[in-house]
Amino acid sequence: METIIVTGASGDIGSAVALQLAKRGVNLALIGHTNAEALEETVRGCRELGSYCRSYAGDLGNEAFVRETMESIADTFHRIDGLVHVAGHSSCGLLTDLTIEEWNGLVSSNLTSAYLCIKHVTPAMLSAREGRILMISSVWGTRGASFEAAYSATKGGLDSLTKAMAKELAPSNISVNALAPGMVDTKMNSHLSEEDLASLRDEIPAGRIAAPSEVAEMVDLLLQAPRYLTGEIIGFNGGWF
Repeated sequence: METIIVTGASGDIGSAVALQLAKRGVNLALIGHTNAEALEETVRGCRELGSYCRSYAGDLGNEAFVRETMESIADTFHRIDGLVHVAGHSSCGLLTDLTIEEWNGLVSSNLTSAYLCIKHVTPAMLSAREGRILMISSVWGTRGASFEAAYSATKGGLDSLTKAMAKELAPSNISVNALAPGMVDTKMNSHLSEEDLASLRDEIPAGRIAAPSEVAEMVDLLLQAPRYLTGEIIGFNGGWF
């Protein structure tokens, strides 16, 4: 039975991804950090769908936690077929107002976490000589967004990490791709006013904002794509960019 790790599983997109994968009977290792109640709610939902599911809570910017968690997952499930790295957060405001602590926090949450997860998940995949790694990036990783310079920078770094690791791991039959959604209806965007949201909808050719469940469906498709698909940053934005 296929085993997939989903990070950020207590968030809107991570939870939707976990539930989508549970529908087809995938074994799941779900990692969350700041919202234990939401993480356990996702676990319950996945189990109700028939998935064998375990949860792990901690800071993915902490190497000791990531190393121990990946080792525990490998021991518990006896294989790791895929990693969907959703974990991360945003910050809005002028770069000149951003403190160094806030900058370092974003880098740790959005980029260091990805580096550590890839570093410590690949031994199991290399041993099996197969695996899939999918990063959840953002349209702003390639386009850049005013008032979100730090977030854009970390997602741009994630895109480059994806492309580099795809080249490193392709000889071992491990694919590495990133999905770059546009505007998604999540709590991360709850600070936007209805006027702002209406303006964004007008900009998006599809005429609406994506639901987390749609991102999850796309993730599921990519996890089942031919392994020759690797090193790609795949846009998912309703024709926005």
